[in-house]
Parts: sequence; C-alpha cells; structure tokens
Amino acid sequence: MKKIEAIIRPEKLQDVKAALDKLGCVGMTITEVKGRGKQGGITQQWRGRQYHIDLIPKIKIELVVKTKYVDKVVNTIIESARTGNTGDGKIFVSSVEKVYRVRTGDINEDAI
Repeated sequence: MKKIEAIIRPEKLQDVKAALDKLGCVGMTITEVKGRGKQGGITQQWRGRQYHIDLIPKIKIELVVKTKYVDKVVNTIIESARTGNTGDGKIFVSSVEKVYRVRTGDINEDAI
C-alpha cells in the first residue's frame, strides 16, 4: 500500500476530485495548506502598491491506494491538476505499513 500526498492549486481541486472519482478513488482527505516552492512566493500589485506573498494557499490531497494503482492515480492527478505554470504543485508517494478501519477492525487492504 502507498500513501499519495498531492499539493495542488485550490482552483484545480474540483477537476482532480472528478478525475479521481472516475478512476474509483473516492476516499481521500483534503486539507487547506500554505507553502512555497523554488519561486519563494509571489509579488502582486493592488491599488498601486506591490505586496510580496511569502506563503501561497494550496490544497493537500491525501489518499492510500494499493501499490498496483499508484502510477494510474498519480498520472490522473498530474493530468487534471496541470496548468503548465509555476506553482502547479508536487506529489509525494510513501509506503504505508498498516491500515486499520476503526468501525470494523479490518486491516490493511481490506481497510482501504
């Protein structure tokens, strides 16, 4: 089992959710986060003044999938979240040792 964490633009959340729903991945956790990458934030202008925004609002999607589905899920997220511009996000994949379903006591793949 693998945990996929995707950091994406907030405006792409609905597109990513719809694409994952079509794939059959409906269980996920969504968190509003802030962060920055190589660009170190952005500079915007408002009412004639420039403002440097150090931390950019993003959305973090977390889901656990069977190992055989990782590439398909990651490619789906990339295709539906990509704009081609700086700040499109990152995807992290890590191993999951155990999963427990609290309600039933199911373990590992039965609990996904």
